[in-house]
Amino acid sequence: MSYVPPGTGWPDDPAAPDTPVAHSAEGVRELAAASRSLGELTARESVCRACPRLVEWREEVATVRRRAFAEETYWGRPVAGWGEESPRLLIVGLAPAAHGGNRTGRIFTGDRSGDWLFASLYRTGFAVQETSVHAGDGQRLVGARMLASVRCAPPANKPLPEEKAACYPWLQREIELVADSVRVVVALGGYAWQAMWPALKDAGYGLPRSRPPFGHGVEVPVAYGESQVTLIGCYHPSQQNTFTGRVTAQMLDDIFHRAANIAK
Repeated sequence: MSYVPPGTGWPDDPAAPDTPVAHSAEGVRELAAASRSLGELTARESVCRACPRLVEWREEVATVRRRAFAEETYWGRPVAGWGEESPRLLIVGLAPAAHGGNRTGRIFTGDRSGDWLFASLYRTGFAVQETSVHAGDGQRLVGARMLASVRCAPPANKPLPEEKAACYPWLQREIELVADSVRVVVALGGYAWQAMWPALKDAGYGLPRSRPPFGHGVEVPVAYGESQVTLIGCYHPSQQNTFTGRVTAQMLDDIFHRAANIAK
């Protein structure tokens, strides 16, 4: 089998053998809307099969594998949101990496981007360890939760518009379920920034009339009931960005120190 069956003992697997599976965009909408808890939602996210191209790709990667990980078992399933159930900080990225989250089963875990991200989260008090290598490695987020706007690793890291749309209800419902506690949202990269606007609106946030363009350190106040929430843009710690110096460790630390100050 080219993926880990649910309920077979993978660390932190949220699903069980009888977790309902979405096989279409309509199925995603129905199951996301009917999820009454984060546990129920993340279990359903983690077994989704709504997008044939993404299912084929993630399972092919899990079968062929990268040479460096040839002896490892790959997760090969959608990667659900992860972290605290009542977070003050929400961190949103684009999609799992083919040999990162698609291999380890945890978002931003086991790839170069995650190396930079978790090191910064550790330095700024949002993670208990400097590294995140695999599920069950002892890593834990503190006051934070992270998720991807698309839950499956896409070919060339480019999900199609219809795949983004199909996955959207998972994102929107997860934001809705944690909205009461969230005070800061950090969007990693331009696509996550764009994806957050409709998701926040549909989760009940009040947004400004104009949408500022994405930029590193851009802050936008949004409202949730009587609370003010701050959306912050952050350049993605991709290899391209870190190798070229577009993103530095100090730049990431500045973003998360700022998030920590707002979230107090």
